[in-house]
Amino acid sequence: MNRAFTNILSSDVNASANFYQELLGMKRHFDSDWFVILTHANLPNLEFGILDRDNAIVPTSVAAAPQGVIITFVVEDVEAIFAKAQSLGAPIIEPPADTPYGQRRMLVKDPDGTIIDVSSLMKSQ
Repeated sequence: MNRAFTNILSSDVNASANFYQELLGMKRHFDSDWFVILTHANLPNLEFGILDRDNAIVPTSVAAAPQGVIITFVVEDVEAIFAKAQSLGAPIIEPPADTPYGQRRMLVKDPDGTIIDVSSLMKSQ
């Protein structure tokens, strides 16, 4: 395998890219009007693609709103991301809460309705 990355579909590639940049501090690695690849300084080999759902390369059978997908990002401070999500007006599904598996997790929707799981390790008492 030479490369692997996740693509999500969007009705507004630029707005979605801006959302992930503002929420998670990602940067545009590749930028066009129909496709953007985002990366993060801490993980430069991890690529996250955003593809225009109306582009000819997207089969119409899969272009509908996202369903059955949760994308997870593990960060240093989930509370800081929660505050950013609120300031962006992002729909919060679940505010940060401790989990039985040792993470503090929140769920939020991106501009196209993709569910984003943002978590960080729980701070020890």
